Amino acid sequence: MLLYSTKHESPDVSLEEAVFRGLPPDNGLYMPHEIPTLPASFFENIDKLTINEIALEVCKALLGDDIPADDLKGIVDRAITFESPIVEIEKDTYVLELFHGPSMAFKDFGARFMASLMSYFLQKSHKDIHILVATSGDTGGAVAQGFYKTAGIKVTILYPTGKVSDIQEKQLTTLGENVTALEVDGTFDDCQALVKGAFLDKELSTTFNLASANSINISRLIPQAFYYFSAYAQLKKMGNTKPVVFCVPSGNFGNLSAGLIAQRMGLPIQQFVAATNVNNIVPNYLSTGIYEPKPSQETISNAMDVGNPSNFIRMRILAGDAYEEVVKHISGDFRDDAETRAAMKEVFDRTGYVMCPHTAVAYLGLKAYTKSLQEEVAGVFLSTAHYAKFLDVVEETLGTKVEVPARLSDLLSKEKVAIPMSKNFEDFKAYLLA
Repeated sequence: MLLYSTKHESPDVSLEEAVFRGLPPDNGLYMPHEIPTLPASFFENIDKLTINEIALEVCKALLGDDIPADDLKGIVDRAITFESPIVEIEKDTYVLELFHGPSMAFKDFGARFMASLMSYFLQKSHKDIHILVATSGDTGGAVAQGFYKTAGIKVTILYPTGKVSDIQEKQLTTLGENVTALEVDGTFDDCQALVKGAFLDKELSTTFNLASANSINISRLIPQAFYYFSAYAQLKKMGNTKPVVFCVPSGNFGNLSAGLIAQRMGLPIQQFVAATNVNNIVPNYLSTGIYEPKPSQETISNAMDVGNPSNFIRMRILAGDAYEEVVKHISGDFRDDAETRAAMKEVFDRTGYVMCPHTAVAYLGLKAYTKSLQEEVAGVFLSTAHYAKFLDVVEETLGTKVEVPARLSDLLSKEKVAIPMSKNFEDFKAYLLA
């Protein structure tokens, strides 16, 4: 697998180098030169395959000869130890539940695969690395769980103070061992800027073997494609023959970019809907052709509070690059907190299904899009986190207590350990060097 920088000012690299480097020296993003199309036979038989079997075929096609097939199967099987079921909540409307992993968020797919892949490469090279990751909520918990006690890997997680839920914060700050949390006095965009700055700083990059576990790392995107294939397989097994539409709640746009990779590999997806909260930079681009990053605004769907999505360039390239091509594949929708709460309440009262705020944003985006169609489709909206991770918002909105899984409720009694950090890069750099 050969990868290039989206800024085209850095040399092409191998998969191993892209995984550990995270960002190219020119501050672009790594992208594969080629995305192969899977054979028709794969899709004819996909409903008979498990998610791990699907994942292995996708990896073999994408990664080529970089990793022997037996080793690749071990990497996949260590990473993917949970399902991603779809649930029909009303006619032709399905929710893809991506919260059945250890941290109960979709980021478990990417973080665990990345940890398994890095561990494989590190065993061969006998190196140590230091992972830096910024989080607006769920990434940090998934990375902390995925890399916890992994030999040769130190993890530093940056999160914005007061802008993640209590359970999310405890997932970041209670593990210890090789995982350290920095509580940044700023927004997610500030955290992300600190991480990017570290990778571009010559002194830090020569002192440490730095790597990133954000969705800017290509090894996070590859496994996120798995569950689009799995959702299609499940629909086929249910007898669905209608065109498939996916609505993706979006912040940094890695999740939607992964879906576009699946589409490029031949998965018959009719359309994507990019659903955001009031941080609607990409929906605005899709309606106007103008991409205008802005400071992020705080919402109840905090994992999507991103004002300058890192993966926008990947999304654009994968959808055809030119604006006229992008809008053929992706529609946009955005919702404020009041609309989000209303959807959470309405769906719960009508069906009994509990949605987190991000899931509700995706539900609304899907329903708005399918209402505009003349044909019937199978609509799938992604549930990216378990509702209990946003317990206060969910219970206040629904007006009732909801069940909390033991693995989340047990966290609340644990002691938070986090190091305060300003959003000033020199302070962050001094901390790392010390």
